[in-house]
Amino acid sequence: MKKSLLKSLIMLICLLGASAIYGQTLSKYIVIDQFGYPTGAKKIAVIRNPAEGFDANENFTPGNTYSLVNQEGEKVFTAAPAIWSSGAIDNVSGDHAWWFDFSTVTTPGTYYVLDEQKNVRSFEFVISDGVYNDVLKHAMRSFYYQRAGFAKQKPYAEEGWVDGASHMQDKQARVYNDRNNPSTSRDLHGGWYDAGDYNKYTNWTADYIIQMMMAYIEKPDAWTDNYNIPESGNGIPDLLDEAKWGIDFLLRMQESDGSVLSIVSLDHASPPSEATDPSYYGTASTSASLNAAAAYAIASRVYKSIGMNTYAQELVEAAEKAWDWAVANPDVTFFNNSSSHGTTGVGAGQQEITGYRLDMAKLKASCFLFEATGKSAYRSYFDANYQLSHLFLWTYAYTYESDIQDMILYYLQIPDATTSVVNAIRNRYKTAMDKDHNFTDYTRKTDPYRSFVDSYTWGSNGNKAGKGSMFYNVISYDINEPKETDAYDAALGYINYLHGVNPLNLVYLSNMYAYGAKNCVNEFYHTWFSDGSPEWDRVGVSTYGPAPGFLTGGPNPGYNWDGGCPGWGSSCTSESISPPKGQPALKSYKDFNTSWPLNSWEVTENSNGYQMRYIRLLSKFVDTSQDCELNPEDPACIKLSVDNRNMAADIVIYPNPVNGMAYVQNLPKGNYTCTIYSNTGVLIKTLQLNGNQTRLDMTGLAMGSYVVRITDGETVFVKLMNVL
Repeated sequence: MKKSLLKSLIMLICLLGASAIYGQTLSKYIVIDQFGYPTGAKKIAVIRNPAEGFDANENFTPGNTYSLVNQEGEKVFTAAPAIWSSGAIDNVSGDHAWWFDFSTVTTPGTYYVLDEQKNVRSFEFVISDGVYNDVLKHAMRSFYYQRAGFAKQKPYAEEGWVDGASHMQDKQARVYNDRNNPSTSRDLHGGWYDAGDYNKYTNWTADYIIQMMMAYIEKPDAWTDNYNIPESGNGIPDLLDEAKWGIDFLLRMQESDGSVLSIVSLDHASPPSEATDPSYYGTASTSASLNAAAAYAIASRVYKSIGMNTYAQELVEAAEKAWDWAVANPDVTFFNNSSSHGTTGVGAGQQEITGYRLDMAKLKASCFLFEATGKSAYRSYFDANYQLSHLFLWTYAYTYESDIQDMILYYLQIPDATTSVVNAIRNRYKTAMDKDHNFTDYTRKTDPYRSFVDSYTWGSNGNKAGKGSMFYNVISYDINEPKETDAYDAALGYINYLHGVNPLNLVYLSNMYAYGAKNCVNEFYHTWFSDGSPEWDRVGVSTYGPAPGFLTGGPNPGYNWDGGCPGWGSSCTSESISPPKGQPALKSYKDFNTSWPLNSWEVTENSNGYQMRYIRLLSKFVDTSQDCELNPEDPACIKLSVDNRNMAADIVIYPNPVNGMAYVQNLPKGNYTCTIYSNTGVLIKTLQLNGNQTRLDMTGLAMGSYVVRITDGETVFVKLMNVL
C-alpha cells in the first residue's frame, strides 16, 4: 500500500472516529458550509429551530455551549451561541436562529461544530484557502456537459455521463418559418444547451460569455488549465477554452450583413445524442446583435491579453459589424415564445427584450466596444447615456440588475474613460450600496442565513450569486476601502448559503457527494437527467443520477402546478408538492424533477445564467496556490485523496450515494477482500469479491458516510460512500 493512501485512510478514520468517542449524532439543525471556509474568512454556523412551514412541528433549542472540534477530537474553540434578533421568527425562513461564530479559528484542518449539552454535531467541513478549488472545477465542468454538438467521452466525461455528439443536425439548421427550403440552411452547430432545455438563445449565451470574461479579468490567477476537458493542458486557462466554445457559436450566428440570429431551437431527448429531429433558427434581432456585439468586444480584450491576436481581431470586427447593423435597425424583434406577440413555437424561454433592457444592451455594447477599439464615438455614446440606468435614476443597486451594474462599473477600469464619468459612477455605486438591502441589511443582520436578497422568485439562487458579486464589486473596483472587509464577508455569505447554510441544510449543487458535500441536490429538472430515467433520474436511486456541479434554480414561493390541476387527475397528485408550495420563502424548495403538470422547472431547473453568476462569485474565494498537486498535505486535498488513487482507474462503485445495493464495476480478475467501515471508523462487515461477486449490500445502514476498502493484498482501492 502506498504511504500516501494509507495516510489518507488513517486520516479519514481519525476524522470520523471523533464522533465515536463522544457518541454524537448528526443534527440537521446545525448548518454550515459543507465544503468549508477560507482560513481568514468569517465563519458562522447557524443553529435553527423551525417555527413555520413544513417542519414547524419539529423543535430544537441549542445548548449553552458550542465547540469547534478538530479531526483529533480536540475542542479548539468554545463559546455560547448568540441568539439572532432577540429570538424573533424570521419571516423569510420561518425559523428561530442562533449564530456560533468561530472566525478566530484560522488553522487549516477538518472540523465539525458540537453542541455539548445536546451531544449533537454538524457535518464535517474543511478550513483551508484551497477549500473551493475543486468545487469551482466541477461547477465549471457543467458547461462541458452542456455542450451541443460535442461527444462526451472518457477520460473527460465522468463515469455514467458518456454520450455521443448531439444535435449535429445544427450544421443544417433552417429558418423556423420556411422549414422545407434548403436555401435557408445555416451551420449553427456548437454552443451550449441553455438550461434543462436544449435550446440556444443568443441574448443569454452572450451574457454567459460576458460573465466568463469578467470572471477572468477580475481574478485571472483563479483559472487553471487542468479541469479535465478536452482542451486541458493546451496552455490556455480552461475557462477561456470553454468560453471559446460558446463564442465560436455566436460567430456562426452572425449573418454577412452584421446582424445576429436570435435563437436555435433543438430537439429534445435523453440522452442528448438521441435527439435527431431537425433544428430551426429564429431571425435576427436588434437585441441579439447588440448583446453579441458586447460579448465579441469584451472577449477580444481577453484573448488579445493571452496572445491570441488574430482571434481577438476577428472578434473586434464582428462586434463593430453587429453594432452598425443594430444602430441601422433599432427596432427589429423576434419573440420566439410569446402569445402576446404571436407564438412562433421556437424555443421554450422568451429571451427578447425591449425598452429599458434594450437601451442597457446598447449601453453595454458601447462600453465594451470603446475598450476594444479605443474609438471615441463609443465612449461618447456611453457618457451620454449611462445616467439612464436605474443605478442613477433610483440611486439604488438592485439585485435584479446586477448585470447592468457590472457593466457600468466595468467602465471604471477602461483606459481613457472620461474622468468625470468615472467619478460619478464610483460615487453613485458607493451611495447605493450603503442603502437598504445592501450594506445596511448586512450590518443589521437582517437575514439569519447571512444572504439577504430583496425578494425570492424563480431563479433565486442565481439572484443570490449576483447579489454576492454586488458586494465583491466594492473590492474589485475599489469603491469603498473602509468597507472591504465587510464586503468580503458579505459576499462569502452567499456562497455559504448555496453550500448548505440554509433552512434545508442543502448544497444547491447536484451530486457533489464525492467532492465534499454531505447533503446536496439529488435530482433537478433537465431533459437529459429526466424523471423516471433508470440511469440519471436521482442520485442513490437511478444508476448514476445527474452529473455533478449543476446549480439549481432555488426556492421559489411563486411556484405553482399547472393551472389545470387538480382536475388533471392522478398526474397532479402523484407526489406531494408542499413544499415547495405554501411555505416560507426559504423553504419553497423540493428536491424533485417531475415534469408537467407539476412543473418542477419553476424550482429545480438549472440555468447557465445561474451557473455563471455562481462560478464568477466563487472564483473570488479560490486559491490556486493550494492546488493538490502542489500541496498534497492540505486538508482539502487529503479529503479528496480518499477516492481511488492507486488501483485501476476505471473501477467505480455505483450508485453513490446508495440506498440498498451497490455494485463494483470494472474490478480486475482476482480475489479481493472488501471491508466497510462506519462513519465512526468501526468495522461494519467484511466481504469477499471476485469477478462473479461484485455486490455490496448497504441495506439497513444508517444515513451517513462509510469507507469502503478493497484490496487483493498488494493494491488497494478506497472509496468514500454515502448512504441515503
